[in-house]
Amino acid sequence: MIRTNKLSLYDGIIGDFIKILSLNIHGTMRRRLLDLGFVPGAIVEVVRRSPLGDPVVYRVSGASVALRKEESLNIIGELVEK
Repeated sequence: MIRTNKLSLYDGIIGDFIKILSLNIHGTMRRRLLDLGFVPGAIVEVVRRSPLGDPVVYRVSGASVALRKEESLNIIGELVEK
């Protein structure tokens, strides 16, 4: 599998660091994610996946947050070097 720099959070693998470029989510959920630190420019670490792959735990702004696949697919970012 060829990995490009631009990907959704869900496409990251454990240990990846992803810089958020955009959130393609609207309404209350967008506001909640912004409040949790999922803002453009933030660095997110992919921490762990559940056994079935959904949800995925991410670390952002010092907090661990679990997001469902439908949410993390709509957060676009780019891989950053560790």
